[in-house]
Amino acid sequence: MVCSSVSATSYASDAQDDFEQCENTVKNWASSSSQESENFEDQQVLKDFLFFLHVPRTGGKNYFHCFLEQLYTESAKCPASYDRIRFNTRNPHCNLSVTHDDYSLMSKLPKDQTSVVTIIRNPVDRVLSSYEFSVEVAARFLFNNNLAYATKTMKQIPSAEKFGGSTLDIWPWKYLVPWMTKDLFSRKDVRMLKGESGAVIGANNPYNVEEMVMPLHEFINDPIVLDLVHNGATFQVAGLTNNSYTDESHPVRRCVLKYQILGEYVLEVAKRRLDGMLYVGLTDKHQESASLFANVVVDQVLSKLAISNAAANISEQNYSSRQSVSLRERDRRIRNSWEVTWAERIEAGNGNSTTAKLVESYEMCIKRLLTAQEQKREGSMKFVRPVNFTQEARREIPKRIVEVISSLNSLDMQLYEYAQQMFEQQKQPWPQRVMVRERVDGMLNNVLYGASWKPLPFALPFLILLLFIFMFVNGRMMRRSKSKI
Repeated sequence: MVCSSVSATSYASDAQDDFEQCENTVKNWASSSSQESENFEDQQVLKDFLFFLHVPRTGGKNYFHCFLEQLYTESAKCPASYDRIRFNTRNPHCNLSVTHDDYSLMSKLPKDQTSVVTIIRNPVDRVLSSYEFSVEVAARFLFNNNLAYATKTMKQIPSAEKFGGSTLDIWPWKYLVPWMTKDLFSRKDVRMLKGESGAVIGANNPYNVEEMVMPLHEFINDPIVLDLVHNGATFQVAGLTNNSYTDESHPVRRCVLKYQILGEYVLEVAKRRLDGMLYVGLTDKHQESASLFANVVVDQVLSKLAISNAAANISEQNYSSRQSVSLRERDRRIRNSWEVTWAERIEAGNGNSTTAKLVESYEMCIKRLLTAQEQKREGSMKFVRPVNFTQEARREIPKRIVEVISSLNSLDMQLYEYAQQMFEQQKQPWPQRVMVRERVDGMLNNVLYGASWKPLPFALPFLILLLFIFMFVNGRMMRRSKSKI
């Protein structure tokens, strides 16, 4: 009894020490993460690099294909954009990454020059969609005779590196789909051994057809789902997925998964990072989110393109005419070219006309995408009939299961509530034209003077200082004169 008591005391002491060590690890990470993102002065202004942090099953693919892909050239998209598991830096001049990578990708990007956008979804709906998508993709491999052939088929699928992408290359599906495929084949083997025919038990509830598909209540309690799906938005925004780029993320993640109470630190970091993002959309407010995205993000992308095109046109004219043009004259020409675009947007009612056209085009695009996705789903789900996931069937899911999902996603539930509040704030009149205009002036100055002025190696320091003061005062006077106009 004495030995047992000593052993229990020692175990309790070790457990306490482990918790305290974990708590310090998470606290230190949270503190350093908060310091990294203290300055949100220009979060409403699109910077040079756009990082679309795509939380799985939030509809981000629609924004990529129907908005961003139409605006950015191939050379502007990073090689790892969207369809890869890891970011690829082969193109140092790219300025768009749309990917399932988590926030730790920022360690690979210039923080001061990067804007981040994301979409948050009701956690219960996101978990249900993750379950449905895992079944759908895994079911495609049931046309094989057995799991061995299915596994071989998976390996033979053209890699994303060569042919533009496969679901099996994308996080977290590269883990979830093979796992679900193995489960589907095990149930198929049991049915073949039984040799039973006729109606399938539970066929009227697609989320609990145990003979065909892993039931929802088993899915949500499986360790791999606890690791990859539950609270996934919070971990992704915080940069703590198992796909993280930073070494320090992994011990923090292990501690938080082991001691759930430490999740509050992760939640606060995730909230803080949402605060610093250019745009935070909501899946369940689809049309409003699309309009806001067009106003906040797409409008500024078009503005940057207008500046870039204006500069390119003027440079081409100068080269063609072989005339020497002064910096001041080049400044005037580019600004005049930009003014036309800007004035048209103002005259159109702060860009509302342009935004309406963009959203209309977006709606047409996603209809085509949804039709294609539905056809693909029908082709997959025929292998697991009578299972058929619908919105009506979702509403029939027992309340107790929905409550369990909510409980397992307590961090995501709180982050979703926070995102809802942010979304309402973002809906206030935007863009703030004065602030954006000042930023545009700065961008133009970079285009005009950034690569043209070089200090002479023999110049004295005080002359450099005087020149800097002159440029600063001149820039301020120009901005004031334009504001008066």
